Amino acid sequence: MTEEIRNHAAISKQIRGILENLGEDTNREGLRDTPERYATAMKFLTSGYTKNIDSIVNGAIFDEGVSDIVIVRDIELFSLCEHHLLPFYGKAHVAYIPNGKIIGLSKIPRIIDAFARRLQVQERLTSQIAEELKRVLQPEGVAVVIEAFHLCMMMRGVEKQQSYTITSSVHGSFRDDPATRQEFMQLLGGLGGSVRR
Repeated sequence: MTEEIRNHAAISKQIRGILENLGEDTNREGLRDTPERYATAMKFLTSGYTKNIDSIVNGAIFDEGVSDIVIVRDIELFSLCEHHLLPFYGKAHVAYIPNGKIIGLSKIPRIIDAFARRLQVQERLTSQIAEELKRVLQPEGVAVVIEAFHLCMMMRGVEKQQSYTITSSVHGSFRDDPATRQEFMQLLGGLGGSVRR
């Protein structure tokens, strides 16, 4: 039996126990296969742990003599809060200023997914994305902004359905030059609208 199959079986068994401890009948039709479905879902939702950023980039770094801001905005993301294992979801906006190199645009959402598909906190997720782009591109500057709704605040606890969280991680020119940072914010066109449901 492979480690992966063993882990799947162990997760399924533990989820069955949790459902039973909640007072549910795990033999009823709607719940009979739920433990196995949950284990499969969690494998996907935490698949970022198995992702290697260099493999994702796969050489898609190109020599280019541009030095203006590149922005990919409104990148949908879904993650799981590590505190309650409830989802948070929203949009990431990524900018960088090339230093002789650009990255294939599809690689940026893939890098985001590699970190989002883990047990996370939004603050760390934002920083990890920025640090990896810094590492692979060595740009003049990089900025990452994430706007997200957290179900741990919306469904439980304070139950504030309209509140969302904004985090940023800025490096290089975006941190050191207020004009560059201001240009980035202007190009984003204001925050808040893109994440609204």
